[in-house]
Amino acid sequence: MSEGAPPAEQVVESPPAAAPASPFRQPKAVWAVAFACVISFMGIGLVDPILPALSSQLDASPSQVTLLFTSYLVVTAVAMLVTGWVSSRLGAKRTLVSGLVLIVVFAALAGSSSGIGGIIGFRAGWGLGNALFIATSLAVIVGSASGGFAGAIVLYETALGVGIATGPLLGGLLGEVSWRGPFFGVAALMLIALVATVVLLPATPGSERPESLREPLLALRHRPLAVTSVTGLLYNWGFFTMLGYAPFLMHLSALELGWVFFGWGLLVAFFAVFGAPALRRWFGTPRTLYGNLTLMAADLAVIGIFPDHQAVVVGAVILAGAFIGVNNTLVTTAVMSIAPVPRPVASATYGFVRFIGGGLAPFAAGKLAEHYNVHVPFLLGAVAVVAGAVLLSTAHRELDLADRA
Repeated sequence: MSEGAPPAEQVVESPPAAAPASPFRQPKAVWAVAFACVISFMGIGLVDPILPALSSQLDASPSQVTLLFTSYLVVTAVAMLVTGWVSSRLGAKRTLVSGLVLIVVFAALAGSSSGIGGIIGFRAGWGLGNALFIATSLAVIVGSASGGFAGAIVLYETALGVGIATGPLLGGLLGEVSWRGPFFGVAALMLIALVATVVLLPATPGSERPESLREPLLALRHRPLAVTSVTGLLYNWGFFTMLGYAPFLMHLSALELGWVFFGWGLLVAFFAVFGAPALRRWFGTPRTLYGNLTLMAADLAVIGIFPDHQAVVVGAVILAGAFIGVNNTLVTTAVMSIAPVPRPVASATYGFVRFIGGGLAPFAAGKLAEHYNVHVPFLLGAVAVVAGAVLLSTAHRELDLADRA
């Protein structure tokens, strides 16, 4: 085993050669972690349908409400830098369980909060638990799933898609009762995931060589990993501009917003699992991503040009799910394939960089809309995504080589 090998890849022995290759025929432990991933990813879009309600009922401006994304994702990003250090000492299972416990506690506290400041603070704690869980869960699934590396990524992206699709719908349904409902709902579901992980995932030791705190940052010295990570930051700037601010443009109820983002999430899931692999076979990873990022930028530009047309905004938001699904699968696969460092280190590095973009974008969108107009944040998001495509082209050769491998 190479020095610095990820603890997650020691979790479960690789399946025997006769094991089925289907990414959907997995050991119970993998399904337990995948289920927890679904609930964790619900938390990303869960608050979308209740953003307008939070703004009106708690007397908060849109930019204040978007801090629910910023506190959650910026803390997730920074905490990504320590996840490998923690996991390599505690072992994957204890790290997963610690992350799940934090999510349960802080989601429940957010639901019991009396003001927007408290919710923002508790979402930050939720983000810490999310970081411990997300980085470790990806490594566990990659190291333990049947069907090899590609099958593991498909399973992980399926969990992401299902979670992103159902999170807003659950948020809309519970948000019709009270803005507190979505937070308590996630706390209850995460508690189920916590029990399943404790019962079904075997105990895992720490790494033979504990990871240092510097490794995720030092990994950015490798140009291909740095390029794909910054591309992720620029893409997530556009993605979370839409996710965090588009609900204020649609003027819909919590349940209606839930259905809009449910349709969006279904496209995320479908294109992550089926569309991305097919497009990669036909055109290769780099060319698919250039086209996909260009189309995503055009979609954001449409919202920026017609923000007062409800039907246009709703249609553009739903359509964006296709571009997000393709991007999530192909960039995640590319990062894990071309990085010359252990996969948990690559995951932490990529997560840190991309979530910085996702965290800052919604708050910036709110401030830009307040100081200028609602056109500006979406047009800026479109420019950021195009810049990501241009930057990615500088790693074309490495992406092509990863495809051939």
